[in-house]
Parts: sequence; structure tokens; C-alpha cells
Amino acid sequence: MKKIIIIGASSGIGMRVATDFARLGWRVGIAARREEPLKAIKELYPDRVEYLCIDVTADDAVDKFYKLIELVDGMDYMLYAAGCGWRNPDLEPSRDDETVRTNVLGFTRIINAAYKYYKSTANLHRGHIAAITSIAGTKGIGISATYSASKRYQWAYLQALDQLAHIQHVNVAVTDIRPGFVDTPLLDGTKKYPMEMSIDYVAPRLECAVVAGRRVAVIDSRWAVVTALWRMIPNALWRHLSIGL
Repeated sequence: MKKIIIIGASSGIGMRVATDFARLGWRVGIAARREEPLKAIKELYPDRVEYLCIDVTADDAVDKFYKLIELVDGMDYMLYAAGCGWRNPDLEPSRDDETVRTNVLGFTRIINAAYKYYKSTANLHRGHIAAITSIAGTKGIGISATYSASKRYQWAYLQALDQLAHIQHVNVAVTDIRPGFVDTPLLDGTKKYPMEMSIDYVAPRLECAVVAGRRVAVIDSRWAVVTALWRMIPNALWRHLSIGL
């Protein structure tokens, strides 16, 4: 029976992926700050799901993460689905601070702990570290500066970790999943976004990328084209564009 740990499973994509894998018969460990959504998933699949409340920005996050692995009795896959971010053209400090704590500090803390776990255990059977980042890491987006910068950081960290695994001969795959706009609580529900996708559409594509151990997966092909074009835009022109993240 395969085992997966999902950090950030109380809503959105993380919750959907957790229920999908539990329904398929996997052992699933789920974590988030809010307990009630985690309990609801556990009640649906009592024999397959274990949960712990984990705040990735707290000092005890890594200890609790390892405790969750023990509850599940191992970890074949780890998916980091926690994240936050806002449209913040006024550069409100409290919003920027929370984004950095979750998307940079918390992300690094948990991904680092997962790598160390696999470094000590994944000799015979390959481990998998996956994280949901965003197409927002492609370029600096003015009205979501901290969010887009934090996603670029995640891209670079995962790339570096993949290189480190090769250097240290750690048997682990590293997957960077970069969705476009997805209809989740992270988006402002009062407006529609270009090429906005539903969770029903995104989840199976994301799950296939995780199981396959793909290095980078942009969801979907339309966004792969758009971000490729974004990368070609000179900075002198980019500064004049309005990207409505």
C-alpha cells in the first residue's frame, strides 16, 4: 500500500488530492492548521487517513511532521500544498510577512525535513518530494510582488534540492508542480481570472505528475505556452504590462 503525506490538506487542491488518494486505497497522512477539515477527511476514510494539526511556520512543525510519518508508518510521497498569497498593490506588511513565513520559511522547513527523511531511508525504494508552486514564479508580478517572489524561491529551492540529491546519491525524485489560476480559496472569488481552472480539472493532472515523479509539471498546456511567452518578454516591456494575479 502506497503512503503519502500531504501538507496543506484542509482546503483546495490539497484536500481534493488527499481524498482522491484515500479513495484509491493509499495510506494518507494529512496536515494543516485547521483541525475540523482534517477530521472530516479522517471520518470518510478512518482506516486509511491519519492527521495532525501542523502550522508550518511554528517551531514544532518538523517534529510534528515526523510524528505524522510515524502515524502513517512511512512516506513514499510527500506533497507540499500549503501556501498563501494576496493581491497586495499597497504592500501591506502583515500580508507580505505571512506570505514569506508560509511560502518561504515553512516551505523550506518541511521540504528540508522530507529530504532528510529520504536521505536516511530511501536507498532501496525511491522517495518523492512534490510541491505545488505556481506559474507566478515566472516573472515578478507587481500587484502580488511577495507571492510571485516566494514562488520563484520555491522553484529555485526544488531545483537545487534535485541537484543535491544527485550529488549526494539520495534516491529521491523532486517534482515542481506549477498550476495556472485555479478556482480555490487562494483566489479572490469576486472576479474571474484568465484561463481559470477548476479543482476537478487540475487534481487528476497534478496527481499523475506526482506519481510519475516528473521534474516540472505546468498545469495545463495553455499555461505552459503562456509562461514560455512571458519569459521572452524583455524587462523594459514587462514593466508596462498589467498582470491581474
